[in-house]
Amino acid sequence: MPKELFFPVIETERLTLKPLAIDDSDSLLEIFSDPEVMRYWNTAPWTTIQDAIDFINESNDSMRRQESLILGVYLKSTGELAGKCMLFSYDQESKRAEIGFGLGYSCWGKGYINEAGEALIKYGFDSLGLRRIEAEIDPDNQSSAKALVKLGFSQEGLLRQRWEVNGIVSDSAMYGRLVSDCPVQHNQAMQATSA
Repeated sequence: MPKELFFPVIETERLTLKPLAIDDSDSLLEIFSDPEVMRYWNTAPWTTIQDAIDFINESNDSMRRQESLILGVYLKSTGELAGKCMLFSYDQESKRAEIGFGLGYSCWGKGYINEAGEALIKYGFDSLGLRRIEAEIDPDNQSSAKALVKLGFSQEGLLRQRWEVNGIVSDSAMYGRLVSDCPVQHNQAMQATSA
């Protein structure tokens, strides 16, 4: 598979999705050091700039190895980094990947997850040839559950006591969407180019 497929620039009406750069470290740290943003993640909030730098370097290495697609979500109006979206645990043979998102608190409730999510899903199905995209969330995370349903995912199961972070044990709700599922109707135009 061409390496350029793992370094796309995806445009939507209000957003640009593209690979993260070291210049994004401060913004990433600000977003992912927020305990409210990290409340339902399976890792603790970030504490140092090195956490952000390591994430960017590991993300780009993973994309070079064609194991994942980790993109910054940038607001077209300001150029500000709003968060990140990912297709990870990519299995080329099974044509499957997991999807994940993380947005800064100031960007919640503005429809960015739906806009970025549908663009990323379309890219996964159309450009990477995925057959299935999965998501795993904390069942208490009702905002993510609603966002996934809006993106056309179906809840497929519950994995009990899957994670323990800082002494807190939590379950995982599993969601899936197939390329053959009915497409979600939306008005967001999307274009993708290779970086």
